[in-house]
Amino acid sequence: MSRVGRTRTAPAHAADVARLRLGVVSCANLQAGWFSAYRHLAARDDLDAVLHLGDYLYEYAPGEYGLGQGNVDVRRHVPAREIVGLSDYRRRHAQYKRDADLANLPARFPFIVTWDDHESANDAWCGGAENHTPGVEGRWHARRAAAYRAYDEWMPVRLGGTAVVGDGRQIYRRLRFGRLAELSMLDLRTYRDEQVDTDLGAVDDPQRSIAGTEQLGWLQRGLATTSAQWKLIGNPVMIAPVLIPPLPQPTRDALRDTTGLLPSEGVPYNVDQWDGYPADRRRMFDFLADRGITDTVFLTGDIHSAWACDLPRDAGSYPLDRRTVATELVCSSVTSNNLDDILGVPPRTASLSIEAAIQTANRHVRYLELDSHGYSVLDVTPARVQMDWYVIADRADPRTPSHHSASWAVTSGTQRVRPVQGPVG
Repeated sequence: MSRVGRTRTAPAHAADVARLRLGVVSCANLQAGWFSAYRHLAARDDLDAVLHLGDYLYEYAPGEYGLGQGNVDVRRHVPAREIVGLSDYRRRHAQYKRDADLANLPARFPFIVTWDDHESANDAWCGGAENHTPGVEGRWHARRAAAYRAYDEWMPVRLGGTAVVGDGRQIYRRLRFGRLAELSMLDLRTYRDEQVDTDLGAVDDPQRSIAGTEQLGWLQRGLATTSAQWKLIGNPVMIAPVLIPPLPQPTRDALRDTTGLLPSEGVPYNVDQWDGYPADRRRMFDFLADRGITDTVFLTGDIHSAWACDLPRDAGSYPLDRRTVATELVCSSVTSNNLDDILGVPPRTASLSIEAAIQTANRHVRYLELDSHGYSVLDVTPARVQMDWYVIADRADPRTPSHHSASWAVTSGTQRVRPVQGPVG
């Protein structure tokens, strides 16, 4: 049982709204640290809602995917095994909900959520997952159904558009905030084709999809017809194209574990993200360009790092060809391991050269920080969208402080990110 909290209603669709302010979080692994990011967000009194972009919980057993190189369990998962069945997923949701910081935040502000992969199993796709062994853990669709059922029971979302528990699977939906903004929340796990190895040369197959034909069409129709100024997209995995330059083997492996990027001799695809489904990304970017749709901002989690990116129609010729179709703002992880954690080095040491190399090869990546944990605040006005990144000092310390790290904004009509001196007041 939980105490009574408060919520907030949305403005009328035609209302003139001066400001929308959201907390933005993702990737909260209970075994890897304390949810201090939630505590700091709950201490604010200026948010309209909290946007959770996925990996609200993790499926792993104790001793797996904990803090740092040693996978230390700051706290141990319950039940003490990888969750597979319905009772397992229910108990894991219950354990996370008993965390005081997690409980305090939704008591103060409504949550807007979507799932990524760890709500079911790592690197999930429509027919399976990297962290699912059919011969040992049963049928994938039975496991996913159990995960979705528990999610439906525990989370503040109407799956399939109704409040009936167990009614359906659809989580993609739109939320409207007057004339100022419309937020489209995506599901990039249920309908995607299986990830492929770049060596197989299959990533360019135009039949492969990350969103599925129906969801992609739904997103495009909404972007083309909305009367809201800002088109915000809750995007569980990164859409900006990223080419990883050649790196030393230990660094390459650590970066792959952290972000899912595959930087083997400059591989141009991230196969678990939109990089692994370039046909869908091309359809999306061409649609935005051909329709002249402006003020589209992808809000992304998943990769345990902070990014601010322009989204060029042709990344290969950027910035010589400066045509951009949208922007992307990526929040860091609440607790899940970042690059410095996996490398076992102090923050802001080894990552500096890696960040510089990535940005040199990808000029549209305007801001990148691979080390810090924390949360973001997104502030939306008619003039601009601004994201402020806040970082915590030590995720193993339940009372750790936080401080402002960086701010980037998108001025209306520009489709480009720009640095900002300080956070919103």
